[in-house]
Amino acid sequence: MVSIVASNPKAVMELLDQIPDPEIPVVSIREMGILRDVQIHERTCTVTITPTYTACPAMGSIADDIKALLKSHGFSKVIVNTVLSPAWTTDWMSESTRQKLRSFGIAPPAHKACDQWTTELTRINCPRCGSNNTSVISKFGSTACKSLMRCEECKEPFDYFKCH
Repeated sequence: MVSIVASNPKAVMELLDQIPDPEIPVVSIREMGILRDVQIHERTCTVTITPTYTACPAMGSIADDIKALLKSHGFSKVIVNTVLSPAWTTDWMSESTRQKLRSFGIAPPAHKACDQWTTELTRINCPRCGSNNTSVISKFGSTACKSLMRCEECKEPFDYFKCH
């Protein structure tokens, strides 16, 4: 028998909120805006996700986690659709998600709907000490969606989650 969760898309979304982003485990795939939609038809659940970058290497792991969790809650079939349009944007991150990134040592996107990467980098605060005296080490950090920065005050390197 299918659990009560399996008959309610909102409950399934809340259940999927348990799945952490594999690259940033302090936030869930829902908090990051990767989880887009849930559709239920009998014992089949279709979940739509959008990667933070088109070639995001974590998408396979995310799809596997979704399938395992939903099958353990009674779905006989789980379909995970990856959609690229509309493209993921940092605007889909809430302020609480940005704060969780900051607490984890990743500078969140500087502002919503930013236009130019270089202009944006003039306003990056260090997530450790808060200084805005920072510099770019590399346009690419630990993943393609982040840049590697350095704080000139506390001298610590940190990732900056690029605005897009």
